[in-house]
Amino acid sequence: MEYAALNNGLKMPMAGIGTFLLTPDEAEASVLCALECGCRLIDTANAYVNEKAVGRAMRRSGLPRQDIFLETKLWPTFYEQADAVDRTLARLGSDYIDLLLIHQPAGNYVAGYRQMEKAYREGKVKAIGLSNFHEAQIREILGLCEVKPAVLQTEVHPYFQERALKAFLNAEGMVIQAWYPLGHGDRALLEEPLFAELGRKYGKTGAQIILRWHIQAGNVVIPGSKDPAHIRDNFDLFDFALTDAEMERIAAMDKHVRYHTSTPERLRRYAEMVPDVEGQK
Repeated sequence: MEYAALNNGLKMPMAGIGTFLLTPDEAEASVLCALECGCRLIDTANAYVNEKAVGRAMRRSGLPRQDIFLETKLWPTFYEQADAVDRTLARLGSDYIDLLLIHQPAGNYVAGYRQMEKAYREGKVKAIGLSNFHEAQIREILGLCEVKPAVLQTEVHPYFQERALKAFLNAEGMVIQAWYPLGHGDRALLEEPLFAELGRKYGKTGAQIILRWHIQAGNVVIPGSKDPAHIRDNFDLFDFALTDAEMERIAAMDKHVRYHTSTPERLRRYAEMVPDVEGQK
């Protein structure tokens, strides 16, 4: 495993498993499989309604808690609830969270960030960050924060490389984490001839080539899967390295095309949506 150094000295694995769109049963099985395959980074969220299942998988793995980097995200309707972090910890069955993010720049996200800062000072959270924020919103947080965000989780993949945003984040000492690292399963991306060519050279799949590109580009990746074979492949990334020339060829594929676009209306709905976090299995 390779690691990213966060701005407070914490080490974060460069590859993990995401649990977006996984049911509790699927999340528990997938996280357990990933941990057995050597994964040590798990990403979940209040809104995924599978935090309890993630916690069960961690306990079932038998691994010491300190060997797992656990990441979750606060949902907008909980930003102003004083016990939101404590309730999240209770669902996860953990005394602390390694990385806690503001999930969306919706609702009173400044209140949510203040709540995360408090949890950080109390030792309930080891690092805090943002998800789905654009540069102006990040600058807003940087202008008022007492604890600097360590990570931005956002859409990044070969068709949408966010090089200007990454340069800004690097200057601010923030690490970028890619969701949709494989382009949300877009066959056009996965079947690009370049990835097949490099896959033949290195004995890897096209998806593994993409994930290796991310890691060498400094992007932490959290691909999601419920297929044990795919989960194993997603962590078999550390026995080869792409050359500088190959990295440049992939960089040239940038189309500046997103798969997910936020809108004011969507953010308004997020601020009103209340996930059934207490009713989850």
